[in-house]
Amino acid sequence: MTLISSREFVTNQKKYFDLAVNERVFVKRGNHTLFIANADTDDDFSDLMLAKKRLDGEFTSADEFITFLRK
Repeated sequence: MTLISSREFVTNQKKYFDLAVNERVFVKRGNHTLFIANADTDDDFSDLMLAKKRLDGEFTSADEFITFLRK
């Protein structure tokens, strides 16, 4: 897992996109933290579909989110 600032991401996008192929890259921007995910595998695709389902009205607890991040 790598955590970087949005400025660092903008400066070295290719580096962090390449890194995101093998690990999660988190980008901190103000009060928000975003992550770059590799969606090439079935597991990642199912995680993305679960995230979309939750955006459609379901909410998750902090514990579930932390468990998801530790996968």
